[in-house]
Amino acid sequence: MTAPGTVPPPVSRSRRARWAVVFIPVALGLLGWWWTGGGGASVSSTERASSSPDEAARAGGPPEAPGKFAGEQGRAAHEAPRAPGAAQAGATDSKDTEREAQRTLWAQRLERAKRTLDTYVAATRYPPDSRPSREQPDQMDLAEPERTRPLSRDNPDVQLKLKQDRVFVVGDETVHFFVSCEDAQRAPRPCQVVSATAHEAEHMTGGAAAAAVPLAFLDNGAVGDSLAGDGIFTGKLQPSKQGFPMFSGTLRVEVRVSSGGSQGSAFFDILYTPSPPALFTGQVREVVEAGSLQLYLGIQVRKAGRYVVAGRVDDESGVPFAHVSFNEELKEGPQEVKLTVFGKLVLDEVPTFPLKLRDVEGFLLKESGDPDRELMTSLRGYVHTTSEYATSTFSSAEWQSEERMRYVRELTHDVDEAQAQLDAALADAKAP
Repeated sequence: MTAPGTVPPPVSRSRRARWAVVFIPVALGLLGWWWTGGGGASVSSTERASSSPDEAARAGGPPEAPGKFAGEQGRAAHEAPRAPGAAQAGATDSKDTEREAQRTLWAQRLERAKRTLDTYVAATRYPPDSRPSREQPDQMDLAEPERTRPLSRDNPDVQLKLKQDRVFVVGDETVHFFVSCEDAQRAPRPCQVVSATAHEAEHMTGGAAAAAVPLAFLDNGAVGDSLAGDGIFTGKLQPSKQGFPMFSGTLRVEVRVSSGGSQGSAFFDILYTPSPPALFTGQVREVVEAGSLQLYLGIQVRKAGRYVVAGRVDDESGVPFAHVSFNEELKEGPQEVKLTVFGKLVLDEVPTFPLKLRDVEGFLLKESGDPDRELMTSLRGYVHTTSEYATSTFSSAEWQSEERMRYVRELTHDVDEAQAQLDAALADAKAP
């Protein structure tokens, strides 16, 4: 056997002679069989021999080797000619098998088409800007990254525990960083922050960054450190006052840590905007419109453009209920951002009223450049508590849009087509 894609070697004269010895008796036997009236069976045999491996597999068995089949057919011609009705029975069996394969195929396609339609309809019954909290658990709190990594390759038993209280920093805001060490069982290990610096991220400057600014990490119970001597070292950075008053983009804080005679390094990143493009006023106006609760949040826009705003909604007891968002163009001056608590979402999730809006953040989306946004100062904590509403206030209607209706039509067409093909296959099976 030759490898795929290679030219097979020429067949020798002796090999051709051996094939002739086998082939001539077979051919004579077939000719005699046809002459005595067995030609009807030859059509069925030829069809089976030329059928594709896929068709043979669908018929319920592995494809037969053409050479082997031809040899067996030749021997059968000499030994026991088939009855004239055997070929017709074989053709009928083959046709029944093909019909069954078609019915199975279209039944599977129908099931898949229905499942796709049902999944899409269920996933889009609420609008994109008003989603249940269970769908986006990672978005239900402001970013406060926490991670663990080995201190060094030569001492993987010591783990660095790293945390920061925010990623997005605006204006005169300060961000705190926390460093500690632990073993594989998460028991505290003594460690020390040897050095720490803040600088512009390399991808922002192409390697031509300004000089790094040294930072202090302390475990003295002061300057942001919660408890002295607890093994958690705390550092802080206020970009506007510590060397980056006009910088906009990613800042990186690098730390070098030692523990048990080993040293390792790690870093923290923040995104900094020196001057926010807009400010939240903190005022919220609530209105029930078209069976949904609308929360209109005041905003003073300094730069016109597309703004993205997100907030979290809890129920009366503080259990997360919904993630709400806004993504539209805003003009300069006093504006309102509409955050929708969708009516059907309220009826399906059944939160206890009053609802509470919290942790609102936003940014101006830039058309080009790095970074791709200018940050607004976030509203941390609870911002607004709604009135109480009866369930009859809200609409049970699903969200609709031109895009959703178009997709539903296309997916419904797929279901109808698969159903029609299956019906045709079933009707064909009943035909004589």
